[in-house]
Amino acid sequence: MSNPQDIQSLFNGAHRDGLLSQSSLQSLDIFDLGVQIQAGLGVEVDDVMASEVVLVTIMPDDSSSIQYGGNVQAVRGGHNAVLDAFDGCPQKDQILIHNRYLNGHVLYPYCFLDQAVRMTPQNYDPRLGTPLYDQTLVLLGTVLAKAQEFSDNGVPVRTITLIITDGADVSSRRATAQDVCTVVKDMLNAENHTIAAMGIDDGGSTDFRQVFQTMGIRDEWILTPGQGEKEIRQAFQLFSQSAVMVSQSARKLSGF
Repeated sequence: MSNPQDIQSLFNGAHRDGLLSQSSLQSLDIFDLGVQIQAGLGVEVDDVMASEVVLVTIMPDDSSSIQYGGNVQAVRGGHNAVLDAFDGCPQKDQILIHNRYLNGHVLYPYCFLDQAVRMTPQNYDPRLGTPLYDQTLVLLGTVLAKAQEFSDNGVPVRTITLIITDGADVSSRRATAQDVCTVVKDMLNAENHTIAAMGIDDGGSTDFRQVFQTMGIRDEWILTPGQGEKEIRQAFQLFSQSAVMVSQSARKLSGF
């Protein structure tokens, strides 16, 4: 993938295939999002030998309230536990994983599991804001573009995505919850995407279920752990188990 124009062609292809509505196409405005999406695409399709692919995408919150709430290690540890869970999965060769922080920093673009970077105190020091809608749109655009790349090359693909926040949106500049909802609903209608969201307790001031519902996330994929490492790690573990199940079902569900 060489430039944002190529990403636009992927979105146009998804639109022609009936996978993206005109509203979603407008929300995924390539002039605003193209460079950011480009940064996450990572490994070339030709370098992936698997007969089907599962895209695992994680967006950890790097806002300052994670620091204030004492949840830095819980988020780091939860992400790393996801990597460990996949490492023992028989289907790990067909999994590509991508980590983009909530404020846009790409820890690693889509890559094979053995190339994924563990979160450490050196690469994760949350001190920023909460552009939840803006960056969710970038994240989902990256998922869609990568999935379309594989589909265009005849490779069946399934995706599972985890959005993590400990607060409501306060920093978005271009996207609304409705923009996100439009894209989420199109993706879910395609039936090969799973989108989960984790709301880390901020002392009760945010109704995460309502926030995520307005973004189009289905109730069964809304995770609402309390504060504290144990509960947060359990929520990450639940996501890991679901992602492993997606990878195990990919062959059956894609007809192979």
